[in-house]
Amino acid sequence: MSIDTLDEVLPDGEVAPDPKRFWSLAIIAIAQLMIVLDASVVVVALPSAQHALHISIANRQWVIGAYTLAFGSLLLLGGRIADYLGRRRMFIVGLLGFGVASALGGLAQNQAMLFGARALQGAFAAVMAPAALSLLTVTFTEARERARAFGVYGAVAGSGAAIGLVLGGVLTQFASWRWTLLINVPIALFAAIAARQVITESRAAAKHGYDLPGAATATGGLFLLVYGFTMVASHGWGSTLTVSLFAGAIVLLGAFVAIELRAPHPLLPMRVVLEKRRGGSLLASLLVGCAMLGTFLFLTYFLQGTLGYSALKTGFAFLPFSAGIIVGAGTASRILPRSGPRALMVTGLSMATLGLLWFSRLGVHSTYAVHILLPEIVVSIGMGLVFVPMNSTSLYGVDPQDAGVASALVNTTQQVGGALGTAFLNTVAASVTVTYLASRISSTSVVRAAAVHGYTTAFEVSALLVALSAVVVAIFIGPKSSHVLAGEGEFTTPLELQPKLVNR
Repeated sequence: MSIDTLDEVLPDGEVAPDPKRFWSLAIIAIAQLMIVLDASVVVVALPSAQHALHISIANRQWVIGAYTLAFGSLLLLGGRIADYLGRRRMFIVGLLGFGVASALGGLAQNQAMLFGARALQGAFAAVMAPAALSLLTVTFTEARERARAFGVYGAVAGSGAAIGLVLGGVLTQFASWRWTLLINVPIALFAAIAARQVITESRAAAKHGYDLPGAATATGGLFLLVYGFTMVASHGWGSTLTVSLFAGAIVLLGAFVAIELRAPHPLLPMRVVLEKRRGGSLLASLLVGCAMLGTFLFLTYFLQGTLGYSALKTGFAFLPFSAGIIVGAGTASRILPRSGPRALMVTGLSMATLGLLWFSRLGVHSTYAVHILLPEIVVSIGMGLVFVPMNSTSLYGVDPQDAGVASALVNTTQQVGGALGTAFLNTVAASVTVTYLASRISSTSVVRAAAVHGYTTAFEVSALLVALSAVVVAIFIGPKSSHVLAGEGEFTTPLELQPKLVNR
């Protein structure tokens, strides 16, 4: 039996599903939820942490940025390490390391300790996340079960940010900002112990080294790219620092591509990204990542700054978003085997575009029930429809030994997209606000109107990004027939498709 296979071969040659696969799914879902919500759980708690540790306004961004930078820049390397050293092993290592880093952050005595702990969380998440998704990919090999598994994963991935805002508000108000980090410790420990008992080991069949030049250039290039966009808000697009960071990112990422095209055993085999459907899905994921984190950011600003909501009330205002994601993902997991991914993704992205345009109509006198709740539901259901087929298509037809790096790419596009999009949209909103104020006599009402005008402009740009991702999907993701084997009526999975193509 291949080391990549988690299933038992029956006497008649058929493959029996892993009997513990649904327990594995539960553990993977817990880990994924912890990873996703940790990017947002500290948002609501940030003012309290800033006051307690005397963090300056200029430096407070690093509470979030340190995590995002480490996570986004190390994901590719983390995926390849998981492939070679064992996906379960690195999943457990990531969980334990994430728990330790969370404890350090929760017990931080100064800002340097907190920033370092957040970066360490991101580094271990970069190992854990691709290992989790690749384990899911190779564990569920039956089409309908795999669709349901990705439905659970998509619901968790899509709703995690909103759940993090709610959880952050609850913990901050009733306990302490420190518990937004400390709560990860028992969860990570439980998941690591359970993973050891339930999940079967899986790794690439052959080990060819780690492509250290590729790892160095990819990690450095992604770091400089995300860091550059982070610095735009404070230094501007034309500053020497920003231009230097972007130039360095271009040089390093260009060198990375050149290395990967020539390396005998590359960190990122170009075959993983150059397959039309997978490449289109990853590009769409990047664009969605750019748009959606900004949605949470500016809605949070609007709810607290314009409507005067507390941190706790703001968190609960996002609960319908989580519910909508779950509804959409559940619907997608049932429809996907029959419809194929393109129809679901285009429908969901179109709904999200309309919802974001609806948000762009917000004004200083808007109310939650009338002007936020309905578009929030539209956007969330739409994104729930998208996440399941997007994750599945991103891994469609991938060689099992590349499952870890392909999974890392899914997370990389979402994390890097979120970091880039937040910096870009924040710059757009700030510029529009300044322009609005420059042409009017300043007053309290004008300042409020200027801020809202900045938010709504950001929503318009977000809608444009999501609409562009729908176009990418329509062009690159094939119709149902290209994902469904004739006469079988089931969405094909990477592990199923390859032997069938060989036999043909």
